[in-house]
Amino acid sequence: MTRFSGPGDSPGFLLWHVTLAWQRRVRETLEPLGLTHVQFVLLACCWWLEEQGSPPRQQELAAQAGTDVKMTSQVIARLESKELVTRAVDAGDTRAKLVRLTAEGRRLVTQAVQAVEQVDESMFGTDASALAQTLRDILKD
Repeated sequence: MTRFSGPGDSPGFLLWHVTLAWQRRVRETLEPLGLTHVQFVLLACCWWLEEQGSPPRQQELAAQAGTDVKMTSQVIARLESKELVTRAVDAGDTRAKLVRLTAEGRRLVTQAVQAVEQVDESMFGTDASALAQTLRDILKD
């Protein structure tokens, strides 16, 4: 016997549907900018890490984004071909590559972050701090 009267009472089921709706809206928002969701996440993480003091290594970028290292490399190569990022060998570790936003990458990610923040606000409200804390708590487990 289930403790829910139907799927609409299950937090997991609701989270699944909210995730799908959010991803769809983000995809629709990023499409006119020429970005996929994964490209956006990697650009935004690169921007954030650069703002913290230094360009990230590709592996650090993957860790920040929560993406597979090999897939990250492939997506970064695509972003490099679009001239949104550059990659250079890290002088401190010649096996590692540093990822840097280009001026165009910085302009585009700024625009994309603002657009995605509008999606978040339209779906979750102007003060989603309690929801964000609940999600952080869930991720700690």
